[in-house]
Amino acid sequence: MGWLALPVLAPRFWPKPQFKPKRSITPAEHQAILAAEHNPERNFFYQLLWEIGASQSDAASLTAENIDWPTQSLSYFRMKTGEHAQLAISKKLAAILNQLPTIGPLFPAICQTDANDRAAEFCRRCKVLGIKGVTLHSYRYAWAERAKTAGYPERFAQEALGHNSKAVHRAYAKRALVKIPSLEDYEQRQHERR
Repeated sequence: MGWLALPVLAPRFWPKPQFKPKRSITPAEHQAILAAEHNPERNFFYQLLWEIGASQSDAASLTAENIDWPTQSLSYFRMKTGEHAQLAISKKLAAILNQLPTIGPLFPAICQTDANDRAAEFCRRCKVLGIKGVTLHSYRYAWAERAKTAGYPERFAQEALGHNSKAVHRAYAKRALVKIPSLEDYEQRQHERR
């Protein structure tokens, strides 16, 4: 008769979902977390998240095989999208990677835990420090905001974070404060490059 297939409440009458505000982790909060984290593996894990902006699952699953020292690059496939991310290894990133295992998983204990356990541990650390409103995903927001503030080309940032959509990337970086140079200074730099 068809009456069982009819919705009890039409979708337009459902209450609108209320999402928690998302924000990036600040440099001061990141430094406080590093200072309080005495587990070396987790400390390096948080440092790596700050440097590359990977999702916690992607970072946890990195192995020594993801590092190509001759070309100074770190590459991996995103778990969520399958997109390939490849980053040049900076001096800070090299210092971190040089202290991690040279074979197998970079984070042997962390890769054995699931995302919820990693998030819960991070939440406990933040609670002890009185840091509110951040998650491990806040490192991705921080990386995107840092890239935008530094004037990093958007297409490079999208590649680094594994975003196909400019809209998604812009949502990550929307709170970045960008100090635009004066036109005079900008023109001067352009003339110096020529």
